[in-house]
Amino acid sequence: MFISRFIKWVIGEKKQWRQYKTRAKQLPASYRTALEALERYLMYFGTGGDGTAIYADLLDLFEQSAANRTPIRQIVGEDPVEFIETFVRNYPKGQWILRERERLTQALERAAAEQTQGS
Repeated sequence: MFISRFIKWVIGEKKQWRQYKTRAKQLPASYRTALEALERYLMYFGTGGDGTAIYADLLDLFEQSAANRTPIRQIVGEDPVEFIETFVRNYPKGQWILRERERLTQALERAAAEQTQGS
């Protein structure tokens, strides 16, 4: 039940999710495996309020890459975590983690400045 609500929250309506999954199943096996791994990471990482767009764009990228026979390493590079987290940064709408990163950075900058002024 939680997963269903989570998916609906992340990517919008179930109909869009089913269309996405249908398209993803049509990818060649290696591209589908890579996409599913990225998709799983996104489920845990979170995509904020722009879930539908990010999954659709990621699928578009893999469909185009498969059509052009672009090697998977050329798509995601040597660090797939860096790839997907950079990809996610293009979809900041509603993304709480970006706000939290900025808040953390600013808090530590203030703390360091206070320490410098106090010593």
